[in-house]
Order: sequence, then structure tokens, then C-alpha cells
Amino acid sequence: MNEIRILIADDSVLFSKFLKSVVDSAEGFTCISCAGNAFDARDEIEKLRPDMLILDIEMPKMNGIAFLRQLIPQYTVPVIVCSSRKDLILQAMQAGAADFLPKPEEGGYDEFKQKLLKSLRAAANIRRVKSGCKFYNIRNSAIKQLPDQGNTRKLIAIGGSAGSTEALPAILSALDKSSPPVAVVLHMPEGYTSLYAKRMDKAFPQLNIVEATHGLYLENGMVVIAQGDKHMRLFKDAKGYFVTCEFGPKVSGHCPSVDVFFESVAFCAGDEAIGVILTGMGKDGARGMSQMRHAGAYTIGQNEKTSAVYGMPKAAFELGAVIKQCDLERIGAVINSHLKK
Repeated sequence: MNEIRILIADDSVLFSKFLKSVVDSAEGFTCISCAGNAFDARDEIEKLRPDMLILDIEMPKMNGIAFLRQLIPQYTVPVIVCSSRKDLILQAMQAGAADFLPKPEEGGYDEFKQKLLKSLRAAANIRRVKSGCKFYNIRNSAIKQLPDQGNTRKLIAIGGSAGSTEALPAILSALDKSSPPVAVVLHMPEGYTSLYAKRMDKAFPQLNIVEATHGLYLENGMVVIAQGDKHMRLFKDAKGYFVTCEFGPKVSGHCPSVDVFFESVAFCAGDEAIGVILTGMGKDGARGMSQMRHAGAYTIGQNEKTSAVYGMPKAAFELGAVIKQCDLERIGAVINSHLKK
């Protein structure tokens, strides 16, 4: 298997050496060069044609986000942004980052190493990234997947807000242990999501319903409920789909945000995904579902008649993000019908 070749761009020589040691320790990856600023990184890219980048934000001459915005449309590879500027997570992701890792604080290097290794494996399986308002396919030379375990499968992604905790059971009743994994983001407060997941797990013994934890791999018959105070994102590596749970600023007015989750589903699941947007106030999820549809996903919206609040489904429908709109009671059947196709 050819190794995935990584360029590191960081103005800290010591931290670059640390990153290089982590990359070189990972099976299937190798660091081919380190650059101290964006201009040197550009020259190294032209000369070495790396498959992936690890990029700092605060660098001399040009910051990493500005560099990323220029890079992705011209040389599309997965880029992991690694910075102490946690306030710039959203800007980095919007510019085209495959992932954002905060630099470790004192004593946190072992934990950071494990996060970076997981991020590298996930980024190696990315097929497209979004920078600004456009999707860009990863360069063919960069697609050097880690060994495939033959577990490519469908995934059901659900988002909702007001009334969605009562709506979700209608969908779960149509699923069983052979159903694809289900990942759910509902607007619930911190602490309530764990209780809700336990209640749903008792109500649906044919399913394994749990609250999300960072790095949790998804399996058939599993339903994962996002934590009430952290953004949940979907990734995929050689083992299959897994989720991350991380603190971050509110997006579309919420944390967790359905938009954040749906956008991650669009990136790594594409046409393997089925998206569902349920009753809720506001517009969270409409933009993300639009990205899912453009990436090939089959998208479903709850209709006005059965919605407690026809806000989120309406926004998604009016944006053209919804392929099929129907009664809540029919959504489960529509999912199963699409899976059979």
C-alpha cells in the first residue's frame, strides 16, 4: 500500500517536529516536509504534490485560513487545521478544513496524539470538501484509502427541534437491528440527552439507542443521540462511520447544530446517506440538508400537517433541499422503501 504523504505547515519548529513524529508513527502515513509559512508551503506543494496537509492558522506572511481558501479550489486535498485559536473553528471549516484540532495545552499531548491519529484516518477517506459555497472533489492522487474492511453502508441522519423528541419514536418504530446506523441531532439541553437516550432504548428493545460519545463507531441497529452541549460530526475511516463530540460556538443559533452535523454527513457519506428533517423552530438544518442533497443523499422533510412547528422543515423545503415531503407516520416507511431500492 502506498503511504499517504503529508505536508506540515506551522511556524513553530518544535511543534512541527512533534507533528512529524505523530504522522510518521501512524501506519500508512509519512511526513514529506515541514514549512514555516504559507508561501513556503505553496512551494513545497508545487514540488512534492502531497496527499494531505496539517495547517496552522497563525503564521507569518499569510494566515492559514486565507491560505486554505486559496488552496482548496486549486489543489484539493484533505487539510487538518491545528491551531490554538479555537475561536476560528467555524472559519476554518467554512474555508475547507477536513477537521480542526485545538493545539494541546500543557500535559495534553498524549490525548492530542490520539485525536490526530483518528483525524488522519478519517481525512484519508474524504472524497470531497466544501470551501465557501462550492464542493470540490479530492484529487485522484490524494485518494489512497486505508485498507477497506468491506463495510461501506447506508446511514440515516436526523435533525429536529421543537416537537422532535415526540416525533422521533414514529420513525424508530419502523427500524430494527438490521437497519443502517441512525445519528440524531435534536435541540435538547445539556443533561437531558442522556435521559432521553435511555428512555428511547427501553421503548425500542430491537435497537441500541445511546447518547453520543467522542469517537463512537456506528453499527447497524444503533441510534446515536447527540449530546446537548456539543456539536456532533460524522466521519468515516477504514472501520466505518464514527462520530465526534466537541464544544464549539453556536451555529445557526444552536449547539449542537443540525447544520454542522448535516454538513459533515454530506462530506463523508454523500449518496450513502438518508437525511430527515423534523419539526422545529427556525432554519437550522436547511443549509446542511441542501449540501446533503447536492452530495447525492436522499432527503426527507416532515410536512406542515404533522409538524408541531413547521419552521425547520419549511426552510429546508423552500431551499430545495427536500426530495420527499410527507406525514411523520410515513417517514419510516419511506426510508425502508428507499433502502430496498
